[in-house]
Amino acid sequence: MGHDWTTRGRRVTQAPDATRTPDADAVVTDRCWAADLRAAVFCSLALFALIMLVDFAAGSLSAVRAGLWAGLGALLYVILHPARVSAGPGWLAVRGPLRRRHVCVSLLTTVRVSETVAARVVLCDSLGNRVEFDPRVLAENPRLLHRLDAGARASRDAGLLRSGSVELSRLLARLDGREARAVFEASGLR
Repeated sequence: MGHDWTTRGRRVTQAPDATRTPDADAVVTDRCWAADLRAAVFCSLALFALIMLVDFAAGSLSAVRAGLWAGLGALLYVILHPARVSAGPGWLAVRGPLRRRHVCVSLLTTVRVSETVAARVVLCDSLGNRVEFDPRVLAENPRLLHRLDAGARASRDAGLLRSGSVELSRLLARLDGREARAVFEASGLR
């Protein structure tokens, strides 16, 4: 009823759009997140095991102290837990150990880049959402960098990006320069 026998059981796709890349709708995530998570787990477990070993060797290990050391190890894990940055068409999300935050990158109003000891990128959109993450994530993931750049350009063209456009341009230029140098060094063209 209404189906042609030639299309039954087959998936009919639409003709590809020439303006879109094949993975334009794909969600891009931080490639190094799993390794950072393993490092956080290892560090917290190593601290817990080391403290337990020292306390056991001193002969002062008790259930209360073991609970205290377990709490200390858990606190270290929460502190070291890496934020998982992901981006899709028009959005960028940061998931921490307790909650997930997202911004619409095509509606960015403010971009702040702090280059102190703990470097941070802070993005705010016109909907009142705010995310904060390490710029190293952008340096290690060019596809995330591209998603942020495309959204920021759309926001700038729409007149929404009021502050931080210059900072973001400097950050993007610096990160693109690092990528170019890495490609040249890998190919021996340095």
